[in-house]
Amino acid sequence: MTSTNLAYFSNGAIYACLAIFTIAFLSHAVEVSWSVRNVEGHDRTEFDFEKTARAGRIGTAMMILGFAVLSVAVVTRGLSAHRVPWGNMYEFSITGALMLTAAYLFAFAKYRVRWLGLPVSISVLLTLGTAITVLYRPSAPLVPALKSPWLAIHVLAAIISGGVFLVANLVAATFLIMERYELKGARPQWANKIPSLDNLDQLSYRLIAFVFPLWTFAVIAGAIWAESAWGKYWSWDPKETWAFITWVAYAAYLHARVTVGWRGRRAAWLCIFAGSTFLFNYIWVNIWGTGLHTYSGL
Repeated sequence: MTSTNLAYFSNGAIYACLAIFTIAFLSHAVEVSWSVRNVEGHDRTEFDFEKTARAGRIGTAMMILGFAVLSVAVVTRGLSAHRVPWGNMYEFSITGALMLTAAYLFAFAKYRVRWLGLPVSISVLLTLGTAITVLYRPSAPLVPALKSPWLAIHVLAAIISGGVFLVANLVAATFLIMERYELKGARPQWANKIPSLDNLDQLSYRLIAFVFPLWTFAVIAGAIWAESAWGKYWSWDPKETWAFITWVAYAAYLHARVTVGWRGRRAAWLCIFAGSTFLFNYIWVNIWGTGLHTYSGL
């Protein structure tokens, strides 16, 4: 296939992903809605419970299929430009959606967190929809500053870290919602399938502890790349600054848990704050910021 055909194929795969993740979203939405009916209604039947389970299985299958098709879309995008597919915000976004899906599937395989399928599928749809409608740029060669082996090392580490961070944030947000219910008396019966507060708290912590060393490596790799490209390791460029702020925020989260003993609500809010600094860097600084890291292509 020619470069042009590969680029068209990648675009078509992204549109297919939108359809696949829409089915995943609808399936998980049906699963949640039928769970509410099963536990709160008066017309519960064995069929209702089977329909709920079937919807969940379809949602999971669509998430796996979406991951596979999105992988093909990202790879063919890179092949069409004869480089790694991380040269602008469109490519960052589709790869970020891929890593978010991968992080969810990893967590699902290890911790059976199917209940996260609904918010993750929504997040992936929003990311891909924004990428294809607002951020899209034709496949093209890299700008000179990005022509370095460190591009693959630094950006891949950062995108993987971001996917896991965002899943951890969704878990922390779920903790706060479930805690609010329990403080009012008890969870709604439909929420009983979601793990206990202690398990949610531990899951968020384990995800962050797992990926924090990779984020540390991403920051260090970025500094090494900066020295080779611009002659200095650190210039307090807005993107560098916010990457460091994110590192400090997640380091503070881990420090608070390990040495101070923070658990529960305080840890969840700190996790969400740290995640918000990552999202600010990814969205605001990339698109509207100024400085050396203006590669959005917008």
